[in-house]
Amino acid sequence: MNRQLLGYLAVAIVVGALPFLGVYPIFAMKVMCYALFACAFNLLLGYTGLLSFGHAAFLGSAAYAAGQALKVWGWPTELGLLFGVLTAALLGLVMGALAIRRSGIYFAMITLALAQMVFFFFLQAKFTGGEDGLQGVPRGKLLGMIDLSQDINLYYLVMAIFALGYFIIWRAVHSPFGQVLKGLRENEPRAISLGYDTDRFKLLAFVLSAAIAGLAGATKTLVFVSATLSDATWQMSGLVILMTLIGGLGTLTGPIIGAFIVVLLENKVGDFGQFMANLTGVDWFLRLGESVTIVIGLIFVICVMAFRRGLVGEFSAWLERRRAARA
Repeated sequence: MNRQLLGYLAVAIVVGALPFLGVYPIFAMKVMCYALFACAFNLLLGYTGLLSFGHAAFLGSAAYAAGQALKVWGWPTELGLLFGVLTAALLGLVMGALAIRRSGIYFAMITLALAQMVFFFFLQAKFTGGEDGLQGVPRGKLLGMIDLSQDINLYYLVMAIFALGYFIIWRAVHSPFGQVLKGLRENEPRAISLGYDTDRFKLLAFVLSAAIAGLAGATKTLVFVSATLSDATWQMSGLVILMTLIGGLGTLTGPIIGAFIVVLLENKVGDFGQFMANLTGVDWFLRLGESVTIVIGLIFVICVMAFRRGLVGEFSAWLERRRAARA
């Protein structure tokens, strides 16, 4: 436990120092937002065994709700974020109550269908700005004093929000509630035979996952001062599945690694293509920037074929084998 705590403190120090090490704060904040989103999704799939194809609905609804509260209603930043989280949690309660009636592929399809309904609502609603999105969302001031228009101030707020969300997930996983969720994932009939109300636990996990995904969406609105339809598309739901599987399903740090890899590829593949084109004189490399999804898909196929447990899962398994060999 002490080693784990020291490890988390060391990571926090490194992350806190990133802006002073030449890392662009917006890039780091984007990674943290997507990492929190992936961790929320992993709580549902990795620890409860429920595959949701509609998690983008919570990211998008919280983004629009926070943007509406901050820009149109003029709410303080703290209340805007909280409103986004509550909106996502309420939507999660409604969607979860409908979806948990089924399991397996039927559960996944219900969440996808409901998320598409939410997407088309955002597309046609006037307050969302349609395809243009909700632009110019003010960041405001934290506690009325700290100016969040400064990227460095916002960076540490996003870092604190990520730490809070991650701690909630960590505490849930390592609690009796988390043990019941793992039991549902491994053998639901046995959990029912032991007297657990499995539907209630599934719904609680769904709402908690939706709320934390909403926290990521509301924070993302602050970072990019906008909320767009891309936050609520089915492609975003697929992207968070990809992040989780690449990093390691059912691990606490795997989704973070997966989110970092995906965001890094989205931002740097084009730069790499430009560099290679300048170096070799081959214009074909310039097309890499237009083929980010192909590159990400290729990496996903490699991970599925060679790293079935994900990067973190395979690393943990390798450590276990080494310990067993030494013993």
